Amino acid sequence: MRGPHNIIRLIRTGATFERTGAMKIVLDAFDAGPLLWITLRALVWPFQWLGYKGDLSMPPATRALTALGPAYIKFGQVLSTRPDVVGDDMAQQLRVLQDQLPPFSMDKAKATIARELGASAEDLFTTFSEPVAAASLAQVHKAHLADTGEAVAVKILRPGIEKAFRKDIDAFYFAARTIEFLSPASRRLRPMDVITHFEGIVMGELDLRLESSAAAEFAVNTDGDDGFQVPRIRWHLSSRRVMTLDWAAGDSIGDNAALDAAGHDRSVLATRVLQLFLNHALRDGYFHGDMHQGNLKVAENGDIIAYDFGIMGRIDEYTRRVYAEILFGFIRKDYQRVAEVHFEAGYVPADQDVDEFARALRAVGEPIFGMDASHISMARLLSYLFEVTERFGMETRTELILLQRTMVVVEGVARSLDPHMNIWQVAKPVVESYIKQSIGPKALLRDLGKTAMILSRFGPQLPRLAEEALIRRNNPIPPQRPTTAREQFRWMALGGVLVGCGIWLGTLF
Repeated sequence: MRGPHNIIRLIRTGATFERTGAMKIVLDAFDAGPLLWITLRALVWPFQWLGYKGDLSMPPATRALTALGPAYIKFGQVLSTRPDVVGDDMAQQLRVLQDQLPPFSMDKAKATIARELGASAEDLFTTFSEPVAAASLAQVHKAHLADTGEAVAVKILRPGIEKAFRKDIDAFYFAARTIEFLSPASRRLRPMDVITHFEGIVMGELDLRLESSAAAEFAVNTDGDDGFQVPRIRWHLSSRRVMTLDWAAGDSIGDNAALDAAGHDRSVLATRVLQLFLNHALRDGYFHGDMHQGNLKVAENGDIIAYDFGIMGRIDEYTRRVYAEILFGFIRKDYQRVAEVHFEAGYVPADQDVDEFARALRAVGEPIFGMDASHISMARLLSYLFEVTERFGMETRTELILLQRTMVVVEGVARSLDPHMNIWQVAKPVVESYIKQSIGPKALLRDLGKTAMILSRFGPQLPRLAEEALIRRNNPIPPQRPTTAREQFRWMALGGVLVGCGIWLGTLF
């Protein structure tokens, strides 16, 4: 940790928002009170000369985030899918962060290809376009293969992106430590674990070989999903900093005008994108963790095409069942069962009152049923949920962070397609189907079968294990006194002598 550097980095963050004019816009978007607004302005204003100027052609919020670097851009990408949280104007400003950032030069792109793939772009491709999309970590070019003429997308990491991200993550760690020190109450949210989780995701995204592998696995899992496509990876043209895959032809799922012109039913697309995500998360335990508008297209036949597989989420079978029971309880308005599941899973401390927790959950769930999405304020809902979990001492579940965040993003995408969609009605058939498959009698028999198969592997060893257990029972080992530090040193010295003798004898033979 580099304390002074990180302090300057955080000060510069606030100064950049002030210098670009984004401070007031962001605080207004989050409905910050006048006291907080005045306090922050007073703290930041003297240091605004430290802030980055940014690209003057961009709107204030976008200008500030792009000037601050890739980690801040990632944060802005998430907010761009939540017009109900930040407002329509802010969401529209942030939309350009998904795939419309300034690209790096063609010379650098071709140099990376030559270095990574061992051949020039001219030898590998008959055409190689200017960047068609540029995001926070990489940019994409459209090309045609020299041997087959097929259209492909070539994704190339930004030069020096690893160092830039490391600087941002280092500052985030410092901020998390500071928050935990100054606010003990915040420790239940485990800020350090959250940043560690975020770091793991991002560092995996900076190795395109891992992204290629994720895309291949995701394609196998979703091969039978109607209305969904995953582009094929071209492994011989992929490496750590370059990834080549089939070209995804279609309209951006965020371009409503283009979708309408093509004759697509946006309400059907909204339902499909939400149900696909739930199927992938619950059925497979492996889901696309970055399903914003910039990573989804709609093909001419109406299929949804997903790409950019740098962030993928994985949850185990037990967690999926817990998550499904919680969702199903909300759908059935069985808040008592939802509360019990939280306690059974250890999400809420056992010393809390389960009935009081159920009553608090009812206050969260009831207002959202029977209403369409346009009347639900997700900002107020999340705010109240935070208050409830804080009151009952519920800790942040780091294994569910990506799942929860992606659910918010996917809902935002669906809502942009159909503002009147009720997420609970759309989710109900998927969750009910999973419940029947994973929690009913068939699931119990399947679990017992798996357990029997595991135990059967130890069949040949059972006689020996039983004999050893009987011997230990009839001849218990007497308790040993703890060894002293001097004795431990003697044994370590003897071990070193034996190892040295072994090495010496090895040289003789």
